[in-house]
Amino acid sequence: MIKENLKEVKEKIQKACLRSGRDPKEVTLIAVSKTKPVSMIEEVYTEGIRDFGENKPQELREKYDLMPQDISWHMIGHLQRNKIKYVVDRACMIHSIDSVRLAQAVEEEAAKREKVIPILLEINIAREESKFGFLEEEVYDAIETISKLPHLKIEGLMTIAPFVENAEENRIHFKNLRKLSVDIKQKNIDNVNMCNLSMGMTGDYEIAIEEGATFVRVGTGIFGERNYIK
Repeated sequence: MIKENLKEVKEKIQKACLRSGRDPKEVTLIAVSKTKPVSMIEEVYTEGIRDFGENKPQELREKYDLMPQDISWHMIGHLQRNKIKYVVDRACMIHSIDSVRLAQAVEEEAAKREKVIPILLEINIAREESKFGFLEEEVYDAIETISKLPHLKIEGLMTIAPFVENAEENRIHFKNLRKLSVDIKQKNIDNVNMCNLSMGMTGDYEIAIEEGATFVRVGTGIFGERNYIK
């Protein structure tokens, strides 16, 4: 099942790139492996996928230690400050920096290890009360502070679009994130590089690609429905 699912996802990515005149090499597929056992991750790994996304720091830590070292692990879920220590040595990028306070806490841990951590700022582009992230009008002040932290490197923006039946409804949110990214880039702020947009999940990643996503986070579309029962 996984092999067929993955083939279908890759084909849809190719077609979305073709429709929008983009090179498929510009888009990285992150296989979202949260709640999935190592055996299933290994199946995806054997199909050539090397980018995996985890929501929980403890799960990332466990899987990191069990899986091959050439995997790039992405921290994509809400990160609590007391769990940062599990992530900074293992994640290639943290997609979910949703407050200045969290950024400062990651900076502290990264400094202890003398590492520079690539990060994305999470934007609550649809202004949903249930979601974490900066509102558009908050992000410039946040960048002003975060960009001065020497052990963090801002490499773009991330958003979690609303859950909708019709993926087309999320196009406006992806357009708005892209526009925000362009606006920030034009300000030429030191230590800020707007080269990545992490947006689009199983239900809407094709639309996200058409609107400029460089990372798409696909879990259910590859692994099937999530199992939260341990």
